[in-house]
This record gives sequence, C-alpha cells and structure tokens, in this order.
Amino acid sequence: MPTPPTGLAGFYEQELDYGACKDFAVTEADAKALAIKGLECAWLTVPLDYEEPTGKTIELGVLRVRADGDPIGSLVLNPGGPAAPGVSFAAKMATTAGYLKLYNDFDLVGFDMRGTGSSTPAVDCFTDAERDDDELLASFLFGGETWGEDKTRQVARTCAKGSGGDEVISHLGSRDTARDMDVLRAVLGDSQLNFMGASYGTRLGAVYAEMFPGHLRAMVLDGGMDPNLGISDRMVQQYTGFQRSFDAWATACAAAGECPVGDDPAQATAKFQQLVRPLIDDPVPGRAGRELTYRSAVEAVLRSLYSQKVGWPAITQGLTELAAGRGDSLLAARDGSQERAGDGSYSQFLEGALATHCNDRERFDPQQETQMRKRMLQAAPFMDDGRELQARDVCEHWPSEPTLNYPYAAGVDALPPTLVVSITGDPAAPHEGGVALANSLGSSLLTVEGEQHGVVFHGGSDCVNSAVADYLIKLKVPASDARCKL
Repeated sequence: MPTPPTGLAGFYEQELDYGACKDFAVTEADAKALAIKGLECAWLTVPLDYEEPTGKTIELGVLRVRADGDPIGSLVLNPGGPAAPGVSFAAKMATTAGYLKLYNDFDLVGFDMRGTGSSTPAVDCFTDAERDDDELLASFLFGGETWGEDKTRQVARTCAKGSGGDEVISHLGSRDTARDMDVLRAVLGDSQLNFMGASYGTRLGAVYAEMFPGHLRAMVLDGGMDPNLGISDRMVQQYTGFQRSFDAWATACAAAGECPVGDDPAQATAKFQQLVRPLIDDPVPGRAGRELTYRSAVEAVLRSLYSQKVGWPAITQGLTELAAGRGDSLLAARDGSQERAGDGSYSQFLEGALATHCNDRERFDPQQETQMRKRMLQAAPFMDDGRELQARDVCEHWPSEPTLNYPYAAGVDALPPTLVVSITGDPAAPHEGGVALANSLGSSLLTVEGEQHGVVFHGGSDCVNSAVADYLIKLKVPASDARCKL
C-alpha cells in the first residue's frame, strides 16, 4: 500500500462505516435506484483544501456493491457530467454490470463528487424558478448572451452563499476530486486503483493518472476529452461534433420520410432554425401548463443527439409537434436532461458541473468569450439564433483561479497499460478527442463504429463488453487496430 502523503494519514487510514443507502438519496430517481438490495453506503471524510489538511473537512457519499466471489479489487465508476451522481449510478450499474462480466470480479464503487449529490456541502447556485427560466442553461450553451457583469458577479456570489462560502466553491475542480479518489482507493483497501470513467470522467481519470501514475492498476476511459485543448478549441471541437451528429440525424430523418426539417439534409439547419427561432419571442404551449422556449428546445435536441436509438426518434417527434404548435415532447426531453422532478425541483448535478467547469477552465474577458462563442456557432450553425452575439464568461468573478492547466496528463511516466474507448460518431466527445487522449497517455485505443455518446456504461455491444472485461480482469489490451460496431 502506498504511503499516505504528509499530513494526510488520518484521511487515508479511516474506516468507512457502511450502512443502508436510503439517506444518500437526493432525488426521487436516487431513492428508486438505492432501494436495490445488496447496496451499502458510507461517508468518506476528506479535506476541503488538501494544502490545509487540519482545516475544514467535507463528506463524500460512497456506495459499494460487494462482489459475490473473491474480488480482484474495487472498480470505481464515474459517469461524467461533470458531477453526475455517482452513488445512484453505481447502484443502477449493479443490476446491469453482468454484461461486463465484472460482478464477480470487482466490488463496484460509486461516489458523489465533492459539492454534488449526497456529498456535503452541496452546490446551490440557482433557484428552481431560475432553472425553469433556463438561467443555468444560458451560461453553458448560450454564453450568458444577455448577461452583464452584474449577472456573472451575482452568480459567483449566489453560488458561494448557497454552497458554504468562497472556500467551498474554490475547491470543486478536477485536481481536488482526483485527490479524493486517491483517498478513496486507500480506504477501500486497494494498493492500486481500478477506474472506469465516461465523458468528463475521462478528464478526471487522465488527471488522476498524471497525479498518481504509480497508483493505477487499470483505467478505462470512454468518450475521451482531448487533454491538449484549452476551453476554446475544445468547445469548437465539441460543437463540430454536435453539428456532425445533427446532420447525420437529418439524413436519417429525410430517408425515413415526413421529416420535420424536410427531405433535403443540406437544408436541415435552415429548416431547423425556421422552426425554433420564433420561440425566442413566442414560446409555444407545453406539458403541465408550461411553455417551450428557444433555449429549452435547442437543449432538448442537443441532448437527444446523444443516442441514435432513443434520442433521434425523440427529435423527430418533438420537432413534428413543434411544427404543429406544441412543445410537450421537447420540454419532456429538456426536463429529463436537467433531472427536473415532477414537483418542479431540480437535482444539483448541473450546478455542480458549473462549479467544476469554473475551477477547471481558463478565464476569458468578454471579447475572448464572444470570439469563442462565435467560433462555436460557426462550427454548429444549427444552434445559431441569428442575433448579434455578446457573450460573457460565467466564471469571470469566480473567487479562485482555475487549477487545471492545458495540456494536462502530458508525458506521464510509469503508467500501466490503459484503455481508451471512442465512438466514431460521438456527438459530445468527437472521435479525434479520444484518439488524442490515447496518444497522450500511451493508451490502447478501441474504436467503435456508431452514433452515440459513450458506450461502455450503455451495454449493447458484446464486442466492446468482451474487450473491456478482458482488459479489466486479465489486463489484456485489444490489438492496435481493434474495432467494434454498435
């Protein structure tokens, strides 16, 4: 077992007091997932600031599903987001992990990243009413296009007030979370970490590999983020992926007939704009007496691009309804992506994502932010609302400087064989990002042909499942030219 860093032995040597998981549920969906038999949960105590280990501490929710047999060790899962709830995710995986043949080989472990889910304190930046008005969405997808400096200052102030203070929201980045994972590794009794992360989880895994290369046994990164790109180039790469996937949906939609954006895929972006731009001034009625706005409609389509099997038909249905003057289906898709409950409350994970984002990304002045946003819309014109753009960096008044430099995870020494899985038609994590991540880490690359965001946690491919299981269990990496299909 590696020696704990100086001053941190008390954290690394703590014993988790496992018990029932019902108190770890934050949402209705969590409660349902955590009702599964055989789950055990505990609180992991970590320093708020690793440079001040005798100062404030925070509690992270941890879930474990014991292997039936003699496990190789623990397999720590991160579903991405960032800040997607890891405790309830691991609970759900416990019922489907058989497709990876892992249930008898590893204890499955999920944790709620600092500031999110059951972990305390948790991030709270926006009221439910503000979430309904797409205030949070404005900062992520639309660059705060109508915000002034007073608004970005208010967001930072409100986040701090609702989350425990400036010090709390200043320590919610990937480097702090990677250190939390190393404490978790030790507390689980593993001398080396087995980790599987998707989407943002690939950044977290890469940062952990950079900081603790000798502490890894195995690492699977699915839907890779290019560690060489700063925020501007990375967002342009991602929006290029969104447009490519939108065009692929439009082509399939046109071939199926009666497509709401017409039978000519080359005109799909223009037809889409004709459908959604009127919502800027005139929202349409939606379910439960609510209205579908422009921002909500675009987000619904964007998130639905993540899955060809489920999401693409939802886009077609939603836009067909929109053409008829209704927004029910698109509003439902939007609510699902933001985890809006039936009572109108929201989960915190997207607010946790904002905090992680602000601690990881470079700061831009309004001119730089506007230029970045213009490049993004040039890459994904279907998301262009046609108005003059003046954007602001929502993080410009965050109380701390970012802690992640670019490139990260470059030139890592003493790293064991690792595996990157990348889908050729991934809308949110374009394939070239996965290739770059594999090259940076010296990882094996498994290329998967298909249209979807991530594959390992979704199942559905015996080829992928077999390759991942062989790697995690036997440490056997795929051949250099290995390919699978969805």
